[in-house]
Amino acid sequence: MRVGVLIDGAPADAVGVDSRALNYGDGLFETLLVQHGRAVWLGEHLARLRRGCEALGLRMPDPDLLAFEAEQLCAGQQRAVLKILLAREGAGRGYAPEPGARSQRILSLHAAPPLVAADYVEGVSLRWCETRLALQPRLAGFKHLNRIENVLARAELANTGAAEGLMLDTAGRVTCATAANVFALRGGRLRTPSLRAAGIAGICRDWVMTRAEVEIGELLPQDIERADGVFVCSSLRGILPAARLGARTYRPQPLIAGLQAQLWSEVPALAPQA
Repeated sequence: MRVGVLIDGAPADAVGVDSRALNYGDGLFETLLVQHGRAVWLGEHLARLRRGCEALGLRMPDPDLLAFEAEQLCAGQQRAVLKILLAREGAGRGYAPEPGARSQRILSLHAAPPLVAADYVEGVSLRWCETRLALQPRLAGFKHLNRIENVLARAELANTGAAEGLMLDTAGRVTCATAANVFALRGGRLRTPSLRAAGIAGICRDWVMTRAEVEIGELLPQDIERADGVFVCSSLRGILPAARLGARTYRPQPLIAGLQAQLWSEVPALAPQA
């Protein structure tokens, strides 16, 4: 459910049919959890948005303006999701962007997903997705608008009972979940994919890597299958441990539980609801 929208700072509910975001996916977005009228990790999301603008050659709007518009839209919201979308402006057909085109600002507010306490204690079910991620280092790390691979992978979860699906790249390496990053724990060591050629470097992923020793590198499906514990994480759902992956089951791990507790202490908005 959508709650409200600002386009270039004014209330609106539609973009033009010639929008480059609509026609070519020419833009970026960020999704932020909102609690008590404030967007969680706003500075971190805006920093990643800037990195994405540099990679795509988009003009980055004034971060203070984006923060002001976010505050306007989020005011009075007990709990919600804020989406910040930048679309390169330009009319007519053709891939070539107009030199120096500004970025249209689209901020929208949506209902937040529930955080069910049992999922964080008992863990959730995962499954492997057949849809793979293409290798494109220039687009890796940030949230560009071309997310059709994730859409197709997410559709595979329908009627399976799985809360998330794990995705490989076209070289067969573990990359991420459909809407989260993935970590594997084995022998007391945490590992996570490097995301140099595909995937999104999540804000919650960054948080984990500053709070624990994490080995960043290549993970193969067998590394996940043989792990002592696995968890996925995102800025909307926090740290979700895996209870099972297909026929493989995982036991609760103190290290993962400790990271959850620390996250909830530092970011109460991500604490599950009883």
